[in-house]
Amino acid sequence: MSFVDKTLKCRECGNDFVFTAGEQEFYQQKGLLNQPGRCSSCRANRRNASGGSSNRERAPREMHTVICAECGNETQVPFLPKNDRPVYCSPCYDKVRARA
Repeated sequence: MSFVDKTLKCRECGNDFVFTAGEQEFYQQKGLLNQPGRCSSCRANRRNASGGSSNRERAPREMHTVICAECGNETQVPFLPKNDRPVYCSPCYDKVRARA
């Protein structure tokens, strides 16, 4: 399928912008069905205003202290363990995963 540059109108600022053939091909490869509704500068402004992931500092994860089910050492994991499932320290997890 060949793509041709399209001129679209930004729904935010009302200015015309070009949806290039390369961008259209990228959208198709990623399975995106809708064409962009905003120009690149409005998309960037929106991303920055909402704390987009490229600019946002991630809050530190809450760590939980557990006892490794394999070696018995104390370790910390970034999730709340469930009582019915074993929890492993990193070295033991790597060993268990290699066995599976």
